[in-house]
Amino acid sequence: MAEVATSATSEQLLVVIDPVARRSDGESVRIAKDVLGGGAAMKLCLPEGPEEFARALSRRGSRRPVVVGDDRALLRAVSLLHRHRELAGCALSLVPVGGGLSLARSLGVPTGTVAAARAVLDGVERRMDLMVDDSDGVVLGALRIPPVPAAPEVPDPEAGVPSRPWLRTCQSLVRTLVPAGRPPRVAAAPEPGPSRLRVEVDGETLVDLDQPVEAGSVAVSVSPAAAGIASVEVRPVSVGAEASPLLAQGRTVTVSGAHFRYRADTVVSGPVRTRTWVVREGAWGLTVPAAG
Repeated sequence: MAEVATSATSEQLLVVIDPVARRSDGESVRIAKDVLGGGAAMKLCLPEGPEEFARALSRRGSRRPVVVGDDRALLRAVSLLHRHRELAGCALSLVPVGGGLSLARSLGVPTGTVAAARAVLDGVERRMDLMVDDSDGVVLGALRIPPVPAAPEVPDPEAGVPSRPWLRTCQSLVRTLVPAGRPPRVAAAPEPGPSRLRVEVDGETLVDLDQPVEAGSVAVSVSPAAAGIASVEVRPVSVGAEASPLLAQGRTVTVSGAHFRYRADTVVSGPVRTRTWVVREGAWGLTVPAAG
C-alpha cells in the first residue's frame, strides 16, 4: 500500500459532518471541528440527508474531503466518488464518530476523535485496494454470504424506513381474530441451513453446487498481504469430523446459485442469483497516521 505525505497548510478541507454523527455524539463532532479548524482552512458542510451529502462532495472543488461519521458514512463517500469515477484523484479523510467503527479501525484510522483529527492534518495518504461488483457496488474490507434465511437488515438511518401499511393491516386482523386472553402464537424462526453455492476464483471452481456449505461460511476479503488480491474462505458442511476450510486467492470472485444475500462491509444486499467481485489495486486513498 503506497503512502504519500499530505500537507494541511497547502490545501483547504471540506469537512462533511454526517447527520447521524451530529445526533449521536455532538460533543465528539465539536471536538473534531475545533481540532481541524485550528490546523487548516476548512469549509464546513452539515448535510441533512444522502442527497445533500452527495451534493457537498460533488461541489468540493480542490478541497480535500473529510468525513466526520461512522463506517456507513465512509462507505457512502467512497461509493459516490467511485460512481463518478473520481477516486483516483481524491484522497479521503475520516474522523470516526458514531456507533459502527469496526471498518474504520481495520483500515488504520484512529477511533479517538482527537487522534483521528490530527491524522487528517498531519497524516499520510495510503492507497488501498477495494472490490467492485458487477452492479458497480464497492467493498472496502470484507464480504460474507450471511445465514439462510438472512437476518433482517438494519436500515440505514439516512435512507429512511419505507411505510408498510399492509403489515399494520395484518397485525390488526390478527388482533381481531385471536380470542381475548389468548396471546397469539409466535412461530419459532427456522434455523439457518446449509447453502448450495458455486464459488469461482479467477475462473477456477473452489466449491460447486453439489457440495453444501455452512450457512454464512463464504467469506471474501481484500488481502492485506498481497496487493490486488482477494482472500476467499469457504467452509463445507461437515459430516462427523469438522471439514477443513477451502482457501484460495485471486483477483476475481464469482458466487452463484440459489437466491442469496450478502453482507458487504456493513451493508446487506440481495437477493441475487450471481455476483462477481473484482479487486482493483490501489483504487482509493485514505489519510492515516504517519508511521513512527
